[in-house]
Amino acid sequence: MSKSIIVSYEGKPCYPILLTQDYKSLPEELEKLNCQHDQKICIVTDIHVADLHLEALKGVLNTCFDTVTSFCFPAGEEQKNLNTVQKLYEHLIFHHFDRHDILVAFGGGVAGDLTGFTAATYLRGIDFIQIPTTLLSQVDSSIGGKTGVDFSNYKNMVGAFYQPRLVYMNLSLHRTLPKEQFVSGMGEILKHGLIKSNEYFRWLKKHHKEILALQPDVVEEMIYQSCLIKRGVVERDPREKGERALLNFGHTIGHAVETLSDFKLFHGQCVGIGMAGACQISRNLGHISGSECDSIIDTLTYFGLPNQIVGLTADEILRATKADKKMNAGKIKFILLEAIGCAYINPNLSDAQILSGISSILDTHPEEGGRREEE
Repeated sequence: MSKSIIVSYEGKPCYPILLTQDYKSLPEELEKLNCQHDQKICIVTDIHVADLHLEALKGVLNTCFDTVTSFCFPAGEEQKNLNTVQKLYEHLIFHHFDRHDILVAFGGGVAGDLTGFTAATYLRGIDFIQIPTTLLSQVDSSIGGKTGVDFSNYKNMVGAFYQPRLVYMNLSLHRTLPKEQFVSGMGEILKHGLIKSNEYFRWLKKHHKEILALQPDVVEEMIYQSCLIKRGVVERDPREKGERALLNFGHTIGHAVETLSDFKLFHGQCVGIGMAGACQISRNLGHISGSECDSIIDTLTYFGLPNQIVGLTADEILRATKADKKMNAGKIKFILLEAIGCAYINPNLSDAQILSGISSILDTHPEEGGRREEE
């Protein structure tokens, strides 16, 4: 099984996305990019992914390049910062990487964002490829060229638009990752249906048991359809001047929750919570019905995503949303639903309207249990 998609940038074909079940096609794809044996290549990954998969990927790349190095960093969102980027710069300088050499982002969204930002800025730009290993990074962060790191407590505050040369997915890796990582990715996938395709959203609901069982053909089709949606949006709006902002559905509240929870929740879990709040605001404005809102919340639950948060107050979440980089002239650009499958940007919500959504995600009767740490 394999599928491919070509992503265009500014009207021209830019890079392919390949969905495969192994690394067999990787040397051929690198040859198509005119990669040469005398180029150096650096795999950037976290220590958890390295323990499981680094040697296998090195084995493949050693057949294509004379020099293959790796840069491993501790796992976790808290590592996505300029200090880690500086250490990666030092690694590249020590190994004499020049503008003709290549970086590989190997891992989840943290590895992808770090590597892309480093590639965009090292020697004013060198090539990089994405080999995303988590569901979330496969359907979201690896596509579209948005790179960045967190600064202080502000998520993705420093970044650049910089396109990869290739996105290569080995879907068999899903079976080696914690279940929570897969569930987290479902937050972004459900988002794609909610903002762009009611039909796709209904398909996800219908096939939720096969998806959670990691049935290969169903999972591949799901990732393919989500990548098509993401491709369409980023091609029409590559630098987030308009439509691309719709991909932030659930992220305004979600990023606030993610920051306030000290990044101990998975990103997709926070997006699920944020989507629940945004749906409640959409319901309060009369765009979606109560039954539609309830159906969305139920679907989040089917896939194991939370729709409430423990231990935070509405006021502190509201304050955190106002520190988000998506603010425009002092206004939050909130993404809401006109209907399931149709999202829009609302820059005119009052604090009271936002608080109505935030209040709906506060769990005032928490059960026993702690928060999960991110891989």
